[in-house]
Amino acid sequence: MAEASISGDQDRFICPVCLHLPNDPVTVPCGHSFCMVCINGCWDQEDQRGVYSCPQCRETFTPRPVLRRNYFIAEMLEKLKKIEGQATSPAGPGDVECDFCTGRKLKAVKSCVMCLASFCEDHLKPHYEVPGLKKHKLVKASNQLQEKICSQHDKLIEIYCRTDQSCICYLCTMHEHKGHDTVAAVAERIQKQTELNELQRGFQQRLQEKEKKLQELKEAVNTIKRSAQAALEDNEKIFLELIRSIEKKRSEVTELIRAQEKAELSKTNELLKILEQEIADLKRRDTEVEQLSQTEDHIRFLQSFQTLCVSAGSKKFPFSQFFSDLRSNLEKLKAFTEQAAAFRNLPSEPKTRIQFLQCWHQLTLDPNTVYHSLGLSMDNRKVWWRGGLYRHSEHPERFDSTPQVLCKESLSGRCYWEVELNGGELGVLISVSYKGIKRRGRGNECVFGYNDQSWSLWCPSSPSLQHNNVKTLISGQSPSRIGVYVDHSAGILSFYSVSDTMTLLHTVHTTFTQPLYAGFWVYLGSSVNLCDPAK
Repeated sequence: MAEASISGDQDRFICPVCLHLPNDPVTVPCGHSFCMVCINGCWDQEDQRGVYSCPQCRETFTPRPVLRRNYFIAEMLEKLKKIEGQATSPAGPGDVECDFCTGRKLKAVKSCVMCLASFCEDHLKPHYEVPGLKKHKLVKASNQLQEKICSQHDKLIEIYCRTDQSCICYLCTMHEHKGHDTVAAVAERIQKQTELNELQRGFQQRLQEKEKKLQELKEAVNTIKRSAQAALEDNEKIFLELIRSIEKKRSEVTELIRAQEKAELSKTNELLKILEQEIADLKRRDTEVEQLSQTEDHIRFLQSFQTLCVSAGSKKFPFSQFFSDLRSNLEKLKAFTEQAAAFRNLPSEPKTRIQFLQCWHQLTLDPNTVYHSLGLSMDNRKVWWRGGLYRHSEHPERFDSTPQVLCKESLSGRCYWEVELNGGELGVLISVSYKGIKRRGRGNECVFGYNDQSWSLWCPSSPSLQHNNVKTLISGQSPSRIGVYVDHSAGILSFYSVSDTMTLLHTVHTTFTQPLYAGFWVYLGSSVNLCDPAK
């Protein structure tokens, strides 16, 4: 049981420099342990500075510490070697064979970069016992030892030239790379490992960002489908009420919606494919970085590092433009439904004032809703700004921060009424609103025309139509008398300038989902008077 525990914990004894079980383990003053050869190689590079650091925790020492053998780790390694020796088995397909076995080849456990040979457990023993062989560099068994030999000088590659960014042997430093900035490969590996870790973190961060964008795109697809489906359902409700003569128009609108949906889904799916491909590439590169980070072969690590860094770029993904286009096209889907409503109802709208007066709807102002700085006439037919500190009694339906008032009567079917205006400097708002509009506070959700609960004609010197905080300018001057026509079931709201003739100012085509109530916003020097039909 103790031997099994030691074998399972062997990663605790790995040398942080070469990432192998230590050969001749020593411990530095900070407590970390390394191969004797590895730590001496690192400190040899620091001799000129005279300050020596631990490759693992970076603690510095002055002068150069005297290294002593760590007998505890050495004993543990001996036990591990015995355990591994008991598990020695013949080499199978894909295994590295021992170069010294005759007859049946055993599986090699280590390769020597000095001998350029691989050894099974038995043939490896001289490297642990013979003083001259103890200094040889042992690595994980590999079939690629020849790659560690300089093709020009037939010497071991163990130096990295920073000037040419290539791995070389010591003879290269005397000839082709003479005078270049060269370091031990193991020292360069430590530095490049830090850069690789940063690169991996960058891959992982970008991967998370891409996956987030992928989720947003999928949600966008669902939004497109839901919007298209909602537009189709509204379209069906409207056209079910139409007579056969406009059936052709229903088909045209349906075709427009389908075409818009198809175009948007095609564009979105194309972006999805691009994003999914980028994510797949990032995952593949992240795997390559992870594999490279874990390799124990310094030369292969350095040779692959530059290629991996060069290919680490990423294309800029056009999300902002895509979502801007998406919002625009979703508004188009809504517009198709509004157009369908217009096609159904336009023929039946009154044309002359006599026809409008047949739809007259008598209105009175509701004292329970009036803002405390507004005054009402005795018959509740006129409202004006009076200011002052006068306050009406508390009521849950009263506007407490905006100078507004609603009428008592709800609007259903076809309704028409007229008002006389005195606009003052800021003008007035002639509005229709759902009863559920918010009454408390100063936010847009309380002001006529600044939310999806109300529609308003703003009448300063130049009028405009406002709904959901969107303003539509209207040409001409604000009239003193305005007629308002509502066809609730048809979704029509029209404002007219009333004089000897009826002049259309603006028409809204929409779908009203709740009963409407007339309302007014009145401020400094302004007043609104509900007219009688006979005047």
